[in-house]
Amino acid sequence: MKPIRSATVDRTEIAKFSELAPSWWDPTGPMAPLHALNAARVQYVRDTVLRHFRRKEGGQAPLAGLRVLDVGCGAGLLAEPLTRLGATVTGVDASEAAIAAAKEHAAGSGLAIDYRVGSTDSLAAETFDVVLAMEVVEHVPDLDAFVAEVVAHLKPDGFFIAATINRTPKSFVLAIVGAEYILRWLPRGTHDWSKFVRPSELGRALRAAGLQIRDVRGASFDAATATFALSRDVDVNYLLSASR
Repeated sequence: MKPIRSATVDRTEIAKFSELAPSWWDPTGPMAPLHALNAARVQYVRDTVLRHFRRKEGGQAPLAGLRVLDVGCGAGLLAEPLTRLGATVTGVDASEAAIAAAKEHAAGSGLAIDYRVGSTDSLAAETFDVVLAMEVVEHVPDLDAFVAEVVAHLKPDGFFIAATINRTPKSFVLAIVGAEYILRWLPRGTHDWSKFVRPSELGRALRAAGLQIRDVRGASFDAATATFALSRDVDVNYLLSASR
């Protein structure tokens, strides 16, 4: 495996999430917010990918034939449902512990997913129809370098999707103070508000890498159901898609 680039991987962040790897699949554990968000993420990926590739909704495997790269895949919370939708998924993460948890869970679920430890350096010249960077860009030390490196693995007609947290006063109150200190949904220090990424900043990095923004959608928390739903409110969580 090639060495992990310091410009795109923060080793402190990797160590932090490696400690959480054993409980990644526990829906009531420290990754509970990610479990709550996952259905909205899957819906957004499925719907925007089908629209981009002009595919019809329906069938058990609407993403069949598409190669998907999940950068910063963690223990596979998104990789598994996308595989069930028919995609051929490669998951890359710099945390060995997270990849070990991902492989173990996929094997127990009878799913064939190509998980690899490392950064996108380990992919050589491989290209994919869809590249995902979900809840990743707020943890990298150099946004522009990360985006350029990831987009290099996108096919000419490929589709990029990111999910992250906006840097707003509202996100500080809800994602930091509320989630980490009051409700304790996440371990304290999981996020650094100063590293949250505004849609305009992510858009600038993507345009510099040759992509154009196609859609930006919020993901709002519903306290009554303890789940997230897609919305127009991008003040906290949002998803963004782009293509050439």
